[in-house]
Amino acid sequence: MSEGIKLIANNRKATHDYFILDRYEAGIALAGTEVKSIRQGKVNLRDSYAQISNGEMFIHQMHISPYEKGNIFNKDPLRVRKLLMHKREINRLFGQTTQKGLTLVPLSIYFKNGKVKLEIGLAQGKKLYDKRQSLKEKAIQRDNEHKDY
Repeated sequence: MSEGIKLIANNRKATHDYFILDRYEAGIALAGTEVKSIRQGKVNLRDSYAQISNGEMFIHQMHISPYEKGNIFNKDPLRVRKLLMHKREINRLFGQTTQKGLTLVPLSIYFKNGKVKLEIGLAQGKKLYDKRQSLKEKAIQRDNEHKDY
């Protein structure tokens, strides 16, 4: 990550379950208490996914824990949140997800110059044998690194 970027959370399960074909950056429409909770690192991307409806992109199932000092201003931790991208990008992604059977998966959430950003991957699901193959390749790579020492 470059200067001015502070990583908050990664979705490691996404790279295990999907082939990431392309990556996009999107802003998120959040409440103030949600931003404070994200600053503390209390966000989970594991089962979340992005979906396009009516020309707008939304993220579903992203869990942001309620802020302790937020009382009445806290929102539902699993509420649907709007993602902010250019209309042209959203339309291109909509075409790719409907025609080719691809899906949109959140990869990471981070602060970039004080703004919360979400990295979204255009992904294709892996089959079970693909997952086994990637695990085998990781094991071989780990063994080779270990032999070097």
